[in-house]
Amino acid sequence: MTALLRATGLWKAFGEREVLRGVDIEVARHEVVALIGASGSGKSTLLRCLGLLETIDDGQILLGDQDISDPRIDANRVRARFGAVFQNYNLFPHLSVLENVTLASRVVHKVPKHEAQERGLALLERVGLVDLAKEHPDRLSGGQQQRAAIVRAIATDPEVLLLDEITSALDPELVGEVLELVGQLAADGATILMATHEMAFARDVAHRVVFLDAGDVCEQGPSAQVLGAPREPRTRDFLSRFLA
Repeated sequence: MTALLRATGLWKAFGEREVLRGVDIEVARHEVVALIGASGSGKSTLLRCLGLLETIDDGQILLGDQDISDPRIDANRVRARFGAVFQNYNLFPHLSVLENVTLASRVVHKVPKHEAQERGLALLERVGLVDLAKEHPDRLSGGQQQRAAIVRAIATDPEVLLLDEITSALDPELVGEVLELVGQLAADGATILMATHEMAFARDVAHRVVFLDAGDVCEQGPSAQVLGAPREPRTRDFLSRFLA
């Protein structure tokens, strides 16, 4: 499969602390790739670098045929091609759910307000939130807020969805409803790169798993192989400790 998003030799440090150490990763169109690894392994930083929310120190990032790591690139235009969802929702508290969902469509993509609202309501209907469209985020449960954040991310038809531990801040009973939505998006053919600790979900939904350890890609391959029969000792050690 031809890669839609490809990074080669990514290095990123914060001061003297090297967080990414020559990472190579690629995601094909319509592919779901799960990033796994311990806290501090570099998963969130990698996602932020790929989405141009952090600058890289070295390496190259290609989105399609475009080198988006070129410092001459219009970063805002590139960011508009991604949809990003983080663990703490990041919904604007002063806006309604519908206003949150339609903001990027109206402001960044210049979609007429009525068109943006029509699409936003259709997406909220799909995830069972249309009755809460006029509410502010603080009136929603954590699971509802995260579903609204995902709807906001997909409302602009992004080329790639970057999902960063989107269930980690949720109560256990709310995790399933968010993962179900991501599973639906995957089944619809979305291109997704997600950092997750939900190993069963990664096994069942992701096409490939990438294990990141101390800023290095230690192992990657089909999800059943990496999670069921890992080849690298570091991967086996992480999974045994994590599952224990």
